[in-house]
Amino acid sequence: MHKYEIILYWSNEDQVFVAEVPELPGCMAHGDTQESALAHAHEAIQLWIDTAREFGDPVPEPKGERLMLA
Repeated sequence: MHKYEIILYWSNEDQVFVAEVPELPGCMAHGDTQESALAHAHEAIQLWIDTAREFGDPVPEPKGERLMLA
């Protein structure tokens, strides 16, 4: 399991839970429940990393601390 921060919130516009991974630009997922959004986020993280490696792009190390306060 990856150690990237995931921000989970409800989207009124889309009527789904959204999971964003701020350390990986553009990496996000959604689901009807918090659990499914989080599971999809873990899949999205792996796909993001695999794609970056395929194209020779750097993969940032997880910071391991909170990135921002709400």
